[in-house]
Amino acid sequence: MKLGDFELRVLSDGTFALDGGQMFGVVPKPLWEKKLPADSRNRVRLALRCLLVETSKHLALIETGIGDKFDAKYADIYGIEKSTTLLADLKRVGVRPEDIDIVISTHLHFDHCGWNTRREGGRIIPTFPRARYFIQAGEWEHALHPTARDQASYVPESFRPAEPQTELLEGNQEIVPGIRVEVVSGHTRDLQCVWIESQEEQACFISDLVPTRAHLPYSWVTSFDLYPLETLANKERLLPQLAEQETLVVFPHDPDVPWARLAKEDGKIVARPVDSPV
Repeated sequence: MKLGDFELRVLSDGTFALDGGQMFGVVPKPLWEKKLPADSRNRVRLALRCLLVETSKHLALIETGIGDKFDAKYADIYGIEKSTTLLADLKRVGVRPEDIDIVISTHLHFDHCGWNTRREGGRIIPTFPRARYFIQAGEWEHALHPTARDQASYVPESFRPAEPQTELLEGNQEIVPGIRVEVVSGHTRDLQCVWIESQEEQACFISDLVPTRAHLPYSWVTSFDLYPLETLANKERLLPQLAEQETLVVFPHDPDVPWARLAKEDGKIVARPVDSPV
């Protein structure tokens, strides 16, 4: 999709599955299952979505999926299905790992930074050798020292080997002209969404502030969120703004709709899907 002078491509690293109760927190199952049906193990199918942004000077990759550094037991627990991989999707659109010069992780949970690194023989090395990796400093520190509540969400081998190429950010910041990050606390303390802006058009990779379209209602917050009231406040602040400005919103985990424009209908924020070339 064209966005001003930029070109956006939604890429996939396959799908995985998480417990529906975890994904919808205090929302009763009879309500959320109408949006995302559960399997026999009460899991809902979720996308592993990444976004490639091509500017006149940069190839930026937002998120890197779940990667491949897991065994069969891990794949079964999380229902990982690899109909494609991020690297295969990049190859499909004619992009090599060495072509990427910017990698932005919204946070460092295992399903968002898996391909930040890859295995080469007995070593784990950065997947994108020329790239600068960007993450909030607070998120990096927390990922290295998580709490007992969320330690399963972090896999250090997916991000620690890329530390020499990693730039730690302190709050909202422009990465390069037209690409900036905004901290939206809630899911983690230092979760960042990514804004892409060109020729008065804008898109927002909203990350796990709104992981799927089903999470657009303000109170539909996952149980993974460490600070749910901050998630609620940020949704109440940001979603009306996105709807008013008709911003293109990219959902990281919606299994059916990669991106949409938000609108207000009958007092609610709704997603209006747009045609996707992917």
